[in-house]
Amino acid sequence: MENNELLKQVQAKAQTWLSEKYDEETRNEVQALLDSEDKTPLIEVFYKDLEFGTGGLRGIMGVGSNRMNIYTVGAATQGLANYLLEEFKDLDQISIVVGYDCRNNSQKFAQTVADIMSANGIKAYVFNELRPVPEISYAVRKLNCQSGIMLTASHNPKEYNGYKVYWNDGAQVIPPHDKNIIGEVNRVSIDDIKFKANKGLIVGIDETMDDAFIADLKTVMLSPESVKRHSDIGIVYTPIHGTGGQIIPKALRACGFTNIIDVPEQNVVSGNFPTVKSPNPEDPAAMAMGVQKAIETGAELVFATDPDADRFGAGVRNDKGEFILLNGNQTMIMLIYYIITRKKELGQLTGKEYTVRTIVTSSLTQVVSERNGVEMFECYTGFKWIASVMRELEGKRQYIGGGEESYGFLAQDFVRDKDSVSAAILFGEIAAWAKGNGKTIYEMLQDIYVEYGFSKEKGISVVKEGRSGAQEIDAMMKNFRENPIKEIAGSRVTLIKDFAVLKAQDLALNETYTLEMPTTSNVLQYFTEDNTKISIRPSGTEPKIKFYIEVKDKLKSRADYGAVEIATDEKIKQICKDLGI
Repeated sequence: MENNELLKQVQAKAQTWLSEKYDEETRNEVQALLDSEDKTPLIEVFYKDLEFGTGGLRGIMGVGSNRMNIYTVGAATQGLANYLLEEFKDLDQISIVVGYDCRNNSQKFAQTVADIMSANGIKAYVFNELRPVPEISYAVRKLNCQSGIMLTASHNPKEYNGYKVYWNDGAQVIPPHDKNIIGEVNRVSIDDIKFKANKGLIVGIDETMDDAFIADLKTVMLSPESVKRHSDIGIVYTPIHGTGGQIIPKALRACGFTNIIDVPEQNVVSGNFPTVKSPNPEDPAAMAMGVQKAIETGAELVFATDPDADRFGAGVRNDKGEFILLNGNQTMIMLIYYIITRKKELGQLTGKEYTVRTIVTSSLTQVVSERNGVEMFECYTGFKWIASVMRELEGKRQYIGGGEESYGFLAQDFVRDKDSVSAAILFGEIAAWAKGNGKTIYEMLQDIYVEYGFSKEKGISVVKEGRSGAQEIDAMMKNFRENPIKEIAGSRVTLIKDFAVLKAQDLALNETYTLEMPTTSNVLQYFTEDNTKISIRPSGTEPKIKFYIEVKDKLKSRADYGAVEIATDEKIKQICKDLGI
């Protein structure tokens, strides 16, 4: 009965997409779905409307209310325009920045956004060519705009596209703006969308923005003299077919690095990502061509970015000269350590500096920060929450770095989203600085573990596609809440945090307390007697439930590194077995 009722609702919704208000191609595709005996595809594309998650609007491209197309993009844009016109009604001219990545339809969607915004009397500054997320965030602040939109699905597979909305501080929107925008979007009908552009309000952004961005990025450097001495460090860089190739090699050279080696096959700008299955530096396969190029050329480092160049991945040589790929936690640990250490050496720490990490990111970053007198704040997953802390403390404290385990880091406050460009510059600088101190970057990581404690992290994503998958994920989270884990890999659970209700249970003390967070979030965390941490959360942008595992150990010396790694790997395998993943 329930399925019959859903099908009726879906069919009625699909029928509205057959009107003359939709283009002929769209109408034909919808009709084909209605005519098909298999109604599953019809249900998938119409059973709900796309919603803003941790990364904004994101979905598979195609016809339907649950797909990315000019009509769902149009409704989102009209709703956003209505909200901007109300929020900034006292301004003579409201303006926005529009950027796009390499994905199929990104440029088309960007033009749709600019047309609709201009039709609503809002000036749209549009990048003339594809550019990375951090530069879009930068441009919002640089041009004193009230909002920004980036057309991208970040690291998602090629079938996806997305729509990131930025506020006037250059950060992605958070409550109440995100929910208010959705409220406006939900009130928009096809008749309300103003598709006819006012060309006089559409302004192109050229390469002068690149020059300004790179000039500001150079101010983030902490060891320019080290780079000068070791400017020929071999750095292989791949944009994995995306936007990073437009600016990262140029930025690295501007900062003094002279030996930048490209991967020609992956310099090809393409939304089909022809050389990889997944355009994500978190996936070792996506970095394989870069590693091979580094082996062939004798390079010391491998850098990679995802299609919109907010995520940064790095590979370094180990003590045997073999390449290993660092995970996002390790990269962040090294960046935080380096920034704090250098600022200390340069006498730049005043006591007002702070760092930020997300709740699923390695707590070792907190240990490094706090042992050096730098407070670290904790926030939800998603860089918009890091930016929220920055907004709150602006003018009161000095932000010097923050990030998340999913390969995102930000070293400066003139951008308010994860920034692979500054991360690449600083990571190259770390290699030069370490070299000047007689060690490799790999040995530097080991030394951090010796000084601050060893931490091993692993992220596992369980994919559950479509409507049925979403129901399975809901059932899994419900089960974890109703049947809480009592023991993990032989260690008793002593603390459970449930961010959906903002409650924590201290099982050791038999106490319950409130979690101080800005809003609720569907995340569960378990902490054990031996300092293991497990975080469980459904993704806000993909059909996945994610498990974040962090285990601790002691490392007495570099010589013990291999043995400790093996021991913690075995422990993580046991944890996965206990969790059934």
